[in-house]
Amino acid sequence: MPISESARSAAAIHRKLRGLAAMFADPAATEHEKANAKELKGRLEKQLGQEPKPDGACIGIMFRLGRGVKEMTSPTSPETDWTHHAFRLGRMFRRGFKR
Repeated sequence: MPISESARSAAAIHRKLRGLAAMFADPAATEHEKANAKELKGRLEKQLGQEPKPDGACIGIMFRLGRGVKEMTSPTSPETDWTHHAFRLGRMFRRGFKR
């Protein structure tokens, strides 16, 4: 499974933050370098906090699918056979594609 772009960028930001932490620990770093690093750290942490929002359509489809599966697995009358389940499954997909 390929790694998403957001995961790659998050890993890159974490690497940069580790480098900045090493620079803060360096006793030979000047005050100006530390001030610049502090600004950069703030910008990177702000970037790291921004996460992409999930697509609303996908969430709705998954919700309806879960609800349909719950309906199919719920106890029903003893007269049910595979045709009743197929009918329910078809109705669930038909409703899902309409929305």
